[in-house]
Amino acid sequence: MSAETTDAAEPARDTPGAADPAERRRQQRGWYFYDFACSVYSTSVVTVFLGPYLTSVAKAAADADGYVRPLGIPIRAGSLFAYTISASLVVAVILMPIVGAAADRTGRKKPLLAAAAYVGATATAAMFFLDGTRYLLGAFLLIVANAAISVSMVLYNAYLPQISEPDERDAVSSRGWAFGYTSGALVLVLNLVLYTGHDSFGLSESDAVRICLASAGVWWGAFTVVPLRRLRDRQVAPGHGAVGSGWGQLMATLRDMRRHPLTLSFLLAYLVYNDGVQTVISQASVYGSEELGLDQTTLITAVLLVQILAVAGALGMGRLARVYGAKRTILASLVVWTLILVAGYFLPADAPVFFYALAAAIGLVLGGSQALSRSLYSHLVPRGKEAEYFSAYEMSDRGLSWLGPLVFGLAYQLTGSYRDAIISLVIFFVAGSVLLARVQVRRAVTAAGNPVPERI
Repeated sequence: MSAETTDAAEPARDTPGAADPAERRRQQRGWYFYDFACSVYSTSVVTVFLGPYLTSVAKAAADADGYVRPLGIPIRAGSLFAYTISASLVVAVILMPIVGAAADRTGRKKPLLAAAAYVGATATAAMFFLDGTRYLLGAFLLIVANAAISVSMVLYNAYLPQISEPDERDAVSSRGWAFGYTSGALVLVLNLVLYTGHDSFGLSESDAVRICLASAGVWWGAFTVVPLRRLRDRQVAPGHGAVGSGWGQLMATLRDMRRHPLTLSFLLAYLVYNDGVQTVISQASVYGSEELGLDQTTLITAVLLVQILAVAGALGMGRLARVYGAKRTILASLVVWTLILVAGYFLPADAPVFFYALAAAIGLVLGGSQALSRSLYSHLVPRGKEAEYFSAYEMSDRGLSWLGPLVFGLAYQLTGSYRDAIISLVIFFVAGSVLLARVQVRRAVTAAGNPVPERI
Protein backbone atom coordinates (compact mmCIF):
# COMPACT_ATOMS: atom_id res chain seq x y z
CA MET A 1 0.00 0.00 0.00
CA SER A 2 1.35 3.44 -0.90
CA ALA A 3 2.45 6.00 1.68
CA GLU A 4 -0.38 8.26 0.54
CA THR A 5 -3.16 5.90 1.38
CA THR A 6 -1.89 3.96 4.35
CA ASP A 7 -3.40 4.58 7.75
CA ALA A 8 -0.64 2.77 9.60
CA ALA A 9 0.86 4.81 12.40
CA GLU A 10 4.49 5.81 12.18
CA PRO A 11 6.83 4.97 15.03
CA ALA A 12 7.34 7.85 17.42
CA ARG A 13 10.45 9.94 16.83
CA ASP A 14 12.48 12.18 19.07
CA THR A 15 12.65 14.94 16.49
CA PRO A 16 9.68 17.32 16.45
CA GLY A 17 9.05 17.10 12.73
CA ALA A 18 9.15 14.29 10.20
CA ALA A 19 12.80 13.23 9.72
CA ASP A 20 12.76 13.10 5.90
CA PRO A 21 12.54 16.68 4.51
CA ALA A 22 10.72 15.54 1.37
CA GLU A 23 8.14 13.63 3.43
CA ARG A 24 7.79 16.59 5.78
CA ARG A 25 7.08 18.97 2.89
CA ARG A 26 4.62 16.51 1.41
CA GLN A 27 2.68 16.34 4.68
CA GLN A 28 2.81 20.11 5.03
CA ARG A 29 1.22 20.54 1.61
CA GLY A 30 -1.54 18.15 2.65
CA TRP A 31 -1.96 19.99 5.97
CA TYR A 32 -2.53 23.33 4.23
CA PHE A 33 -5.53 21.89 2.46
CA TYR A 34 -7.58 21.38 5.60
CA ASP A 35 -7.62 25.14 6.10
CA PHE A 36 -8.49 25.40 2.40
CA ALA A 37 -11.36 22.96 3.00
CA CYS A 38 -12.97 24.25 6.17
CA SER A 39 -12.46 28.02 5.93
CA VAL A 40 -15.33 28.16 3.44
CA TYR A 41 -17.67 27.21 6.29
CA SER A 42 -16.48 30.13 8.41
CA THR A 43 -16.79 32.69 5.62
CA SER A 44 -19.78 31.61 3.52
CA VAL A 45 -21.90 30.00 6.23
CA VAL A 46 -21.22 31.74 9.55
CA THR A 47 -20.11 35.17 8.36
CA VAL A 48 -22.34 35.73 5.32
CA PHE A 49 -25.38 33.57 4.67
CA LEU A 50 -26.65 31.66 7.68
CA GLY A 51 -27.20 34.53 10.13
CA PRO A 52 -29.63 36.52 7.97
CA TYR A 53 -31.24 33.40 6.48
CA LEU A 54 -31.81 31.58 9.79
CA THR A 55 -33.18 34.81 11.24
CA SER A 56 -35.68 35.06 8.37
CA VAL A 57 -36.73 31.43 8.88
CA ALA A 58 -37.19 32.06 12.61
CA LYS A 59 -39.25 35.17 11.89
CA ALA A 60 -41.49 33.13 9.59
CA ALA A 61 -42.12 30.75 12.49
CA ALA A 62 -42.54 33.48 15.12
CA ASP A 63 -45.78 34.38 16.84
CA ALA A 64 -47.48 37.75 16.60
CA ASP A 65 -45.08 39.21 19.17
CA GLY A 66 -42.00 38.10 17.22
CA TYR A 67 -41.04 35.19 19.48
CA VAL A 68 -40.22 31.57 18.76
CA ARG A 69 -40.48 29.05 21.59
CA PRO A 70 -37.97 26.18 21.35
CA LEU A 71 -38.60 23.83 24.28
CA GLY A 72 -41.19 26.34 25.49
CA ILE A 73 -38.58 29.08 26.03
CA PRO A 74 -39.62 32.45 24.54
CA ILE A 75 -36.84 33.81 22.32
CA ARG A 76 -36.97 36.78 19.99
CA ALA A 77 -36.53 35.48 16.46
CA GLY A 78 -33.75 38.00 15.92
CA SER A 79 -31.74 36.57 18.84
CA LEU A 80 -31.88 32.94 17.71
CA PHE A 81 -28.69 32.96 15.61
CA ALA A 82 -26.59 34.60 18.32
CA TYR A 83 -27.89 32.22 21.00
CA THR A 84 -27.22 29.22 18.75
CA ILE A 85 -23.62 30.31 18.09
CA SER A 86 -23.13 30.64 21.86
CA ALA A 87 -24.64 27.18 22.50
CA SER A 88 -22.44 25.59 19.83
CA LEU A 89 -19.30 26.95 21.48
CA VAL A 90 -20.37 25.60 24.87
CA VAL A 91 -20.69 22.17 23.23
CA ALA A 92 -17.24 22.66 21.69
CA VAL A 93 -15.73 23.51 25.09
CA ILE A 94 -17.02 20.20 26.45
CA LEU A 95 -15.82 18.13 23.50
CA MET A 96 -12.40 19.62 22.68
CA PRO A 97 -10.48 18.39 25.75
CA ILE A 98 -12.08 14.93 25.52
CA VAL A 99 -11.25 14.49 21.84
CA GLY A 100 -7.77 15.93 22.34
CA ALA A 101 -7.10 13.47 25.14
CA ALA A 102 -8.33 10.58 22.97
CA ALA A 103 -5.93 11.68 20.23
CA ASP A 104 -3.05 11.81 22.75
CA ARG A 105 -3.94 8.41 24.16
CA THR A 106 -4.21 6.58 20.85
CA GLY A 107 -1.94 8.62 18.62
CA ARG A 108 -4.69 8.38 15.98
CA LYS A 109 -5.45 12.00 15.24
CA LYS A 110 -6.37 11.34 11.61
CA PRO A 111 -9.50 9.19 12.20
CA LEU A 112 -10.73 11.72 14.77
CA LEU A 113 -10.03 14.59 12.36
CA ALA A 114 -11.94 12.73 9.65
CA ALA A 115 -14.89 12.13 11.99
CA ALA A 116 -15.08 15.77 13.11
CA ALA A 117 -14.64 17.11 9.57
CA TYR A 118 -17.28 14.90 7.98
CA VAL A 119 -19.80 15.39 10.79
CA GLY A 120 -19.40 19.14 10.26
CA ALA A 121 -19.44 18.91 6.47
CA THR A 122 -22.56 16.70 6.50
CA ALA A 123 -24.40 19.07 8.87
CA THR A 124 -23.47 22.00 6.62
CA ALA A 125 -24.58 20.23 3.44
CA ALA A 126 -27.88 19.36 5.16
CA MET A 127 -28.60 23.10 5.48
CA PHE A 128 -29.99 22.77 1.96
CA PHE A 129 -33.16 21.48 3.66
CA LEU A 130 -33.49 24.58 5.83
CA ASP A 131 -36.57 26.32 4.47
CA GLY A 132 -40.05 27.42 5.48
CA THR A 133 -40.27 27.57 9.27
CA ARG A 134 -37.63 24.92 10.10
CA TYR A 135 -35.68 27.15 12.47
CA LEU A 136 -35.10 24.28 14.93
CA LEU A 137 -33.45 22.24 12.18
CA GLY A 138 -31.26 25.22 11.34
CA ALA A 139 -30.27 25.75 14.98
CA PHE A 140 -29.44 22.05 15.41
CA LEU A 141 -27.33 21.89 12.24
CA LEU A 142 -25.47 25.06 13.24
CA ILE A 143 -24.65 23.66 16.68
CA VAL A 144 -23.36 20.41 15.16
CA ALA A 145 -21.32 22.08 12.41
CA ASN A 146 -19.84 24.81 14.60
CA ALA A 147 -18.85 22.39 17.37
CA ALA A 148 -17.39 20.00 14.79
CA ILE A 149 -15.17 22.62 13.16
CA SER A 150 -13.86 23.71 16.58
CA VAL A 151 -12.97 20.10 17.48
CA SER A 152 -11.39 19.50 14.07
CA MET A 153 -9.19 22.59 14.41
CA VAL A 154 -7.73 21.31 17.69
CA LEU A 155 -6.71 18.10 15.89
CA TYR A 156 -5.51 20.00 12.81
CA ASN A 157 -3.30 22.32 14.88
CA ALA A 158 -1.87 19.36 16.80
CA TYR A 159 -0.19 18.18 13.58
CA LEU A 160 1.94 21.33 13.27
CA PRO A 161 4.81 20.21 15.59
CA GLN A 162 4.76 16.78 13.92
CA ILE A 163 5.13 18.02 10.35
CA SER A 164 7.51 20.95 10.84
CA GLU A 165 10.76 21.80 12.56
CA PRO A 166 10.72 24.63 15.14
CA ASP A 167 12.38 27.16 12.84
CA GLU A 168 9.86 26.66 10.03
CA ARG A 169 6.60 26.61 12.01
CA ASP A 170 5.82 30.31 11.59
CA ALA A 171 6.08 29.96 7.80
CA VAL A 172 4.08 26.72 7.70
CA SER A 173 1.35 28.14 9.93
CA SER A 174 1.16 31.32 7.83
CA ARG A 175 0.80 29.34 4.60
CA GLY A 176 -2.10 27.39 6.06
CA TRP A 177 -3.72 30.67 7.08
CA ALA A 178 -3.20 32.03 3.55
CA PHE A 179 -4.74 28.90 2.01
CA GLY A 180 -7.83 29.42 4.16
CA TYR A 181 -8.28 33.05 3.15
CA THR A 182 -7.77 32.12 -0.50
CA SER A 183 -10.49 29.47 -0.48
CA GLY A 184 -12.87 31.72 1.46
CA ALA A 185 -12.50 34.50 -1.10
CA LEU A 186 -12.74 32.13 -4.08
CA VAL A 187 -15.96 30.50 -2.94
CA LEU A 188 -17.49 33.86 -1.98
CA VAL A 189 -16.93 35.02 -5.58
CA LEU A 190 -18.74 31.89 -6.83
CA ASN A 191 -21.51 32.50 -4.26
CA LEU A 192 -21.84 36.08 -5.47
CA VAL A 193 -22.26 34.93 -9.08
CA LEU A 194 -24.92 32.39 -8.09
CA TYR A 195 -26.80 34.70 -5.75
CA THR A 196 -26.88 37.77 -7.96
CA GLY A 197 -27.79 35.71 -11.03
CA HIS A 198 -30.25 33.35 -9.36
CA ASP A 199 -33.08 34.38 -11.70
CA SER A 200 -31.03 33.52 -14.77
CA PHE A 201 -30.27 30.11 -13.22
CA GLY A 202 -33.99 29.52 -12.66
CA LEU A 203 -33.63 29.71 -8.87
CA SER A 204 -35.43 31.65 -6.19
CA GLU A 205 -33.41 33.77 -3.77
CA SER A 206 -34.03 31.18 -1.02
CA ASP A 207 -32.88 28.37 -3.31
CA ALA A 208 -29.67 30.25 -4.10
CA VAL A 209 -28.89 30.80 -0.42
CA ARG A 210 -29.55 27.15 0.44
CA ILE A 211 -27.28 26.01 -2.41
CA CYS A 212 -24.54 28.35 -1.18
CA LEU A 213 -24.87 26.92 2.35
CA ALA A 214 -24.86 23.31 1.16
CA SER A 215 -21.99 23.85 -1.28
CA ALA A 216 -19.78 24.94 1.63
CA GLY A 217 -20.35 21.52 3.20
CA VAL A 218 -19.57 19.74 -0.07
CA TRP A 219 -16.39 21.82 -0.49
CA TRP A 220 -15.35 21.09 3.11
CA GLY A 221 -15.85 17.37 2.69
CA ALA A 222 -14.25 17.15 -0.77
CA PHE A 223 -10.98 18.92 0.06
CA THR A 224 -10.64 17.19 3.45
CA VAL A 225 -9.65 14.12 1.42
CA VAL A 226 -6.26 15.76 0.67
CA PRO A 227 -4.98 16.06 4.27
CA LEU A 228 -6.42 12.66 5.14
CA ARG A 229 -4.35 11.10 2.35
CA ARG A 230 -1.17 13.02 3.11
CA LEU A 231 -0.97 13.23 6.91
CA ARG A 232 0.37 10.29 8.91
CA ASP A 233 -0.17 9.40 12.55
CA ARG A 234 2.44 8.15 14.99
CA GLN A 235 2.46 5.40 17.53
CA VAL A 236 2.46 6.39 21.17
CA ALA A 237 3.90 4.59 24.14
CA PRO A 238 1.45 2.15 25.80
CA GLY A 239 -0.62 3.83 28.48
CA HIS A 240 0.22 7.31 27.22
CA GLY A 241 -2.66 9.68 28.01
CA ALA A 242 -6.25 8.78 28.81
CA VAL A 243 -9.68 10.01 27.89
CA GLY A 244 -10.51 12.59 30.49
CA SER A 245 -6.87 13.61 30.84
CA GLY A 246 -7.57 16.53 28.52
CA TRP A 247 -9.53 18.29 31.25
CA GLY A 248 -6.93 17.21 33.81
CA GLN A 249 -4.09 18.62 31.71
CA LEU A 250 -5.98 21.86 31.14
CA MET A 251 -6.58 22.28 34.86
CA ALA A 252 -2.94 21.46 35.60
CA THR A 253 -1.82 24.07 33.07
CA LEU A 254 -4.06 26.72 34.60
CA ARG A 255 -2.70 25.85 38.07
CA ASP A 256 0.84 26.15 36.72
CA MET A 257 -0.03 29.55 35.29
CA ARG A 258 -0.55 30.78 38.83
CA ARG A 259 3.24 30.73 39.05
CA HIS A 260 3.26 33.02 36.01
CA PRO A 261 0.48 35.49 36.87
CA LEU A 262 1.44 37.96 34.13
CA THR A 263 1.08 35.24 31.49
CA LEU A 264 -2.30 34.35 32.96
CA SER A 265 -3.27 38.02 32.95
CA PHE A 266 -2.47 38.30 29.26
CA LEU A 267 -4.49 35.16 28.49
CA LEU A 268 -7.47 36.65 30.36
CA ALA A 269 -7.17 39.92 28.43
CA TYR A 270 -6.99 37.99 25.15
CA LEU A 271 -10.01 35.90 26.08
CA VAL A 272 -12.06 39.06 26.66
CA TYR A 273 -11.15 41.11 23.58
CA ASN A 274 -11.01 38.10 21.24
CA ASP A 275 -14.56 37.26 22.31
CA GLY A 276 -15.54 40.70 21.05
CA VAL A 277 -13.68 40.18 17.76
CA GLN A 278 -15.31 36.81 17.08
CA THR A 279 -18.78 38.14 17.91
CA VAL A 280 -18.44 41.14 15.57
CA ILE A 281 -17.43 38.80 12.75
CA SER A 282 -20.25 36.31 13.34
CA GLN A 283 -23.01 38.91 13.84
CA ALA A 284 -22.03 41.55 11.27
CA SER A 285 -24.18 40.06 8.50
CA VAL A 286 -27.24 39.86 10.74
CA TYR A 287 -26.72 43.50 11.71
CA GLY A 288 -26.25 44.56 8.11
CA SER A 289 -29.28 42.64 6.90
CA GLU A 290 -31.76 43.20 9.72
CA GLU A 291 -30.84 46.68 10.99
CA LEU A 292 -29.29 48.38 7.97
CA GLY A 293 -31.50 46.79 5.33
CA LEU A 294 -28.58 45.73 3.14
CA ASP A 295 -29.02 43.03 0.52
CA GLN A 296 -27.05 39.80 0.36
CA THR A 297 -24.91 41.03 -2.52
CA THR A 298 -23.64 43.91 -0.41
CA LEU A 299 -22.89 41.58 2.48
CA ILE A 300 -20.96 39.15 0.29
CA THR A 301 -18.82 41.85 -1.31
CA ALA A 302 -18.18 43.42 2.11
CA VAL A 303 -16.88 40.11 3.46
CA LEU A 304 -14.73 39.71 0.33
CA LEU A 305 -13.26 43.12 1.13
CA VAL A 306 -12.52 41.97 4.68
CA GLN A 307 -10.82 38.82 3.38
CA ILE A 308 -8.52 40.77 1.06
CA LEU A 309 -7.63 43.57 3.46
CA ALA A 310 -7.03 41.20 6.38
CA VAL A 311 -3.82 39.99 4.73
CA ALA A 312 -2.60 43.54 4.07
CA GLY A 313 -3.63 44.58 7.57
CA ALA A 314 -1.71 41.76 9.19
CA LEU A 315 1.45 42.67 7.28
CA GLY A 316 1.02 46.37 8.04
CA MET A 317 0.44 45.82 11.75
CA GLY A 318 3.45 43.51 11.81
CA ARG A 319 5.59 46.41 10.58
CA LEU A 320 4.06 48.73 13.20
CA ALA A 321 4.85 46.17 15.89
CA ARG A 322 8.52 46.20 14.89
CA VAL A 323 8.58 49.96 15.53
CA TYR A 324 6.20 50.41 18.45
CA GLY A 325 6.02 46.93 19.96
CA ALA A 326 3.29 44.28 19.78
CA LYS A 327 1.49 45.37 22.96
CA ARG A 328 1.07 48.99 21.86
CA THR A 329 0.01 47.92 18.39
CA ILE A 330 -2.62 45.54 19.76
CA LEU A 331 -3.91 48.25 22.11
CA ALA A 332 -4.18 50.63 19.15
CA SER A 333 -6.12 47.99 17.20
CA LEU A 334 -8.55 47.61 20.12
CA VAL A 335 -9.18 51.36 20.01
CA VAL A 336 -9.98 50.97 16.29
CA TRP A 337 -12.31 48.06 17.06
CA THR A 338 -14.14 50.23 19.60
CA LEU A 339 -14.49 53.07 17.08
CA ILE A 340 -15.79 50.56 14.52
CA LEU A 341 -18.61 49.56 16.87
CA VAL A 342 -19.46 53.19 17.68
CA ALA A 343 -19.52 54.00 13.97
CA GLY A 344 -21.63 50.89 13.36
CA TYR A 345 -24.16 52.08 15.94
CA PHE A 346 -24.66 55.36 14.04
CA LEU A 347 -24.43 53.82 10.56
CA PRO A 348 -27.41 54.93 8.42
CA ALA A 349 -29.66 52.29 6.90
CA ASP A 350 -29.61 51.59 3.16
CA ALA A 351 -26.13 53.10 2.79
CA PRO A 352 -23.82 50.35 1.50
CA VAL A 353 -20.87 52.69 0.94
CA PHE A 354 -20.61 53.32 4.70
CA PHE A 355 -20.89 49.59 5.39
CA TYR A 356 -18.02 48.98 2.95
CA ALA A 357 -15.94 51.57 4.78
CA LEU A 358 -16.62 49.77 8.05
CA ALA A 359 -15.74 46.42 6.43
CA ALA A 360 -12.44 47.90 5.22
CA ALA A 361 -11.62 49.05 8.75
CA ILE A 362 -12.43 45.59 10.13
CA GLY A 363 -10.20 43.94 7.52
CA LEU A 364 -7.26 46.20 8.37
CA VAL A 365 -7.31 45.29 12.08
CA LEU A 366 -8.69 41.74 12.01
CA GLY A 367 -5.67 39.73 10.86
CA GLY A 368 -3.14 41.88 12.66
CA SER A 369 -4.78 41.90 16.09
CA GLN A 370 -5.06 38.11 16.07
CA ALA A 371 -1.60 37.42 14.62
CA LEU A 372 0.16 39.80 17.03
CA SER A 373 -1.75 38.38 20.00
CA ARG A 374 -0.44 34.90 19.19
CA SER A 375 3.13 36.08 18.71
CA LEU A 376 3.09 38.17 21.90
CA TYR A 377 1.75 35.22 23.87
CA SER A 378 4.56 33.01 22.56
CA HIS A 379 7.07 35.21 24.43
CA LEU A 380 5.19 34.71 27.70
CA VAL A 381 5.21 30.90 27.61
CA PRO A 382 7.79 29.15 29.86
CA ARG A 383 10.31 27.08 27.95
CA GLY A 384 9.45 23.41 27.71
CA LYS A 385 5.73 24.07 28.25
CA GLU A 386 4.82 25.42 24.84
CA ALA A 387 2.35 22.66 23.92
CA GLU A 388 0.27 22.77 27.10
CA TYR A 389 0.23 26.58 27.29
CA PHE A 390 -0.84 26.88 23.65
CA SER A 391 -3.56 24.31 24.36
CA ALA A 392 -4.99 26.76 26.89
CA TYR A 393 -4.60 29.53 24.29
CA GLU A 394 -6.49 27.45 21.72
CA MET A 395 -9.32 26.92 24.21
CA SER A 396 -9.48 30.69 24.70
CA ASP A 397 -9.38 31.32 20.95
CA ARG A 398 -11.85 28.66 19.80
CA GLY A 399 -13.77 27.33 22.74
CA LEU A 400 -14.54 30.20 25.07
CA SER A 401 -15.97 32.75 22.61
CA TRP A 402 -19.54 32.06 23.68
CA LEU A 403 -20.10 35.04 25.99
CA GLY A 404 -20.08 37.66 23.22
CA PRO A 405 -22.87 36.08 21.15
CA LEU A 406 -24.83 35.56 24.39
CA VAL A 407 -24.49 39.27 25.28
CA PHE A 408 -25.45 40.26 21.73
CA GLY A 409 -28.50 37.97 21.81
CA LEU A 410 -29.58 39.15 25.27
CA ALA A 411 -29.22 42.81 24.29
CA TYR A 412 -31.50 42.27 21.32
CA GLN A 413 -33.83 40.10 23.40
CA LEU A 414 -34.27 42.88 25.98
CA THR A 415 -34.34 45.93 23.69
CA GLY A 416 -35.47 44.67 20.29
CA SER A 417 -32.73 46.82 18.75
CA TYR A 418 -29.72 45.51 16.85
CA ARG A 419 -28.05 48.88 17.36
CA ASP A 420 -28.18 48.35 21.12
CA ALA A 421 -26.92 44.80 20.58
CA ILE A 422 -23.91 45.89 18.52
CA ILE A 423 -22.91 48.70 20.87
CA SER A 424 -23.10 46.29 23.83
CA LEU A 425 -19.97 44.59 22.46
CA VAL A 426 -17.88 47.70 23.23
CA ILE A 427 -17.48 46.34 26.77
CA PHE A 428 -15.32 43.47 25.49
CA PHE A 429 -12.85 45.81 23.80
CA VAL A 430 -12.76 48.33 26.64
CA ALA A 431 -12.33 45.64 29.30
CA GLY A 432 -9.79 43.78 27.16
CA SER A 433 -7.79 46.98 26.63
CA VAL A 434 -7.73 47.74 30.36
CA LEU A 435 -6.62 44.19 31.19
CA LEU A 436 -3.94 44.18 28.49
CA ALA A 437 -2.62 47.62 29.47
CA ARG A 438 -2.02 46.32 33.00
CA VAL A 439 0.18 43.45 31.79
CA GLN A 440 3.86 44.33 32.20
CA VAL A 441 5.04 42.33 29.22
CA ARG A 442 8.78 42.79 29.73
CA ARG A 443 8.50 41.45 33.27
CA ALA A 444 6.27 38.65 31.96
CA VAL A 445 8.85 37.62 29.35
CA THR A 446 11.63 37.65 31.94
CA ALA A 447 9.52 35.69 34.43
CA ALA A 448 8.88 33.05 31.76
CA GLY A 449 12.65 32.64 31.33
CA ASN A 450 12.74 33.98 27.78
CA PRO A 451 14.98 36.64 26.21
CA VAL A 452 13.31 40.04 26.03
CA PRO A 453 13.00 41.40 22.46
CA GLU A 454 14.09 44.97 21.79
CA ARG A 455 10.51 45.90 20.91
CA ILE A 456 7.56 44.16 22.58
